[in-house]
Amino acid sequence: MRRVWAICSKELQMYFFSPIAYVAFAFYVLLSSFFFYINFVSGQPPIIDARSVVGNTSFIYLFIIPLLTMRLVADEFRQGTDELLLTSPAGISEIVIGKYLSALVVQVGLVAISLIYPLIMSAFGDLDKPVMWLSYLSMFLLGCAMMAVGLFASSLTNNQMVGGMVGFVLLLLLWLLDWLSDSFGGKLKEWIGQFSLTSHMTNLQKGVLHGGDIVFYITLAAVFLVLSIQVLERKRWR
Repeated sequence: MRRVWAICSKELQMYFFSPIAYVAFAFYVLLSSFFFYINFVSGQPPIIDARSVVGNTSFIYLFIIPLLTMRLVADEFRQGTDELLLTSPAGISEIVIGKYLSALVVQVGLVAISLIYPLIMSAFGDLDKPVMWLSYLSMFLLGCAMMAVGLFASSLTNNQMVGGMVGFVLLLLLWLLDWLSDSFGGKLKEWIGQFSLTSHMTNLQKGVLHGGDIVFYITLAAVFLVLSIQVLERKRWR
């Protein structure tokens, strides 16, 4: 476990030294503030509902998370430090989990930043607190799953930009599955819709805590972490 935390600590330091991370955070704050102004400040009468913030912020994740994850593994290959990392005493799974944990810490930061908007809303009226916290739980779980997808995309290439583009395409496909499922009918529509990133946020944003939705995001994150481990295992033995 010490190796996992050591890798996590190293990656967090790299986030703070990377200008891309600061650009991503600045873009995130700017865009989320813009949406908040459009929906709450300029809207008359203002709707005091944290779900609008969660919906807009979740959409911004499509663009922010590929930026934040594209260097996690690809940068190791670019700098030539992958051989040292893959032959270190740390196992592949420890490396992947350590990098993923650093991404989760960043994800907590994204969620924490967006909490300022419900705080502003609360000055103008009462918020439905259970709905707000469950909506934020849905956003956090969504971000956790998306971070795992971005990490997997980064493990496929030694080019950060390519990793970011692959991550964006994968996330966009998963995001649009609910919409694409409307092209089909019957059981096939229901089956495809189950894998959509956004469809499992609905219950939580209604204030309904459904275990299946939580399990979906945890399982999706686990699947892409396992895929990342498999990709690195293959590269280790080449």
